[in-house]
Amino acid sequence: MERRQEILEIAAKLFAEYGYKATSIREIAERAGMMGGSLYYHIRSKEALFIEIHDRALDAAARRVRTAMAPHTAPWARLEAACTEMLEIQLNPGSLTLPIMNNFRSVPEEVKTILVRKRDQFETIFRDIVDALPLPPGMDRQIYRILLLRLLNTADTWYHEGRMSRTEIAAQILTIFRHEGPAATGARGSKGRTKSTPKEKEEKPPAPARKRRVAA
Repeated sequence: MERRQEILEIAAKLFAEYGYKATSIREIAERAGMMGGSLYYHIRSKEALFIEIHDRALDAAARRVRTAMAPHTAPWARLEAACTEMLEIQLNPGSLTLPIMNNFRSVPEEVKTILVRKRDQFETIFRDIVDALPLPPGMDRQIYRILLLRLLNTADTWYHEGRMSRTEIAAQILTIFRHEGPAATGARGSKGRTKSTPKEKEEKPPAPARKRRVAA
């Protein structure tokens, strides 16, 4: 078991550094001090190895996000905690989650299908958070969630150390995404979408009273 764990760690670093296509079974075996054929005693294939590493990375990320949210019960507080932890995961130089996830487009189609199932499972965390938010009834929760996750998952492309801390940026994200409506639990359509309601007529303010002219 220890030997297999060592192989997984070596492979994860190689996949993160060079990508799925550029990492070969032979190179993994060499880093592990083994012959290429001997590696198959511990793994089934390169594809199965990558799927296991990818799933482990997402499971670890899910545990961290859930742990960060655990002390909070208010929906907005839970969202802020989840955003803060996601930024920490994505921007940590030693984290393998982001580089492993970035290999998605380079893997074979049959592998993608398996990875998508795992990613959908991970995203249920944010689906549950967003479903609990008191958003306006006309706001589509699916689009809201997609935009939020896209922002968090690409943090390495826009974040720069120095001006704001990750906690401060998470607070800013919450400020930007915080929209509240009178119908906190308004009726939602299928697939978590919110039904839009007719726009209410705006009440016109009463006209100001006309001043009476007094004769001099």
